[in-house]
Amino acid sequence: MRSGRGSGVDPAEETTGGCLVMVDQVAPYHAAFTAAMRQAHGKVLSKGLPRITRYRAGASRFTVMDPSGNSIVFIQRDEPAELEYGGSKELSGLAKVLDNARILREFKEDDRAAYRSLNSGLRRHGAGATAVEQAVALAVLIELSTALDEPVPVWGDRLRQLTLTAEERRQVDAAVADPALLKPWLRA
Repeated sequence: MRSGRGSGVDPAEETTGGCLVMVDQVAPYHAAFTAAMRQAHGKVLSKGLPRITRYRAGASRFTVMDPSGNSIVFIQRDEPAELEYGGSKELSGLAKVLDNARILREFKEDDRAAYRSLNSGLRRHGAGATAVEQAVALAVLIELSTALDEPVPVWGDRLRQLTLTAEERRQVDAAVADPALLKPWLRA
């Protein structure tokens, strides 16, 4: 099989190759890549080529796509062997929807599917969920809406209406890669 530019391989198809990199801690690598990308491009690229996936505190992996369409997946060595890629069977309601959206975002890298799942799940299960579950769902929808260039205000307005403790606000901040996105809507 031939590879590389000029050999009929289309980098836009993102099928040129891949590599797994096992590391002790993924956060420092993500920070280094985003700093380099910000320096080279003026911002962190999350679409097109090159790009990097968002990193949420506590995540055990992230992916960098190079300009040729190769994927480099950084995985933390102590990532649990029994990750529940299909979602936890012990959860229900909005908590289960949030877990499914996490899997779609972090492991399948499908922001659109995560957005649709969370939007639908919040409609179905939001009324019976705790305030912090609702707030986490809304925060993730704000993050996904921003990444997908979808309107954000409806989610933000709903988040602003929730009353949360300081600890619950920390949980909401931890649910997204960039808590600064929530500042306009998350009450102090």
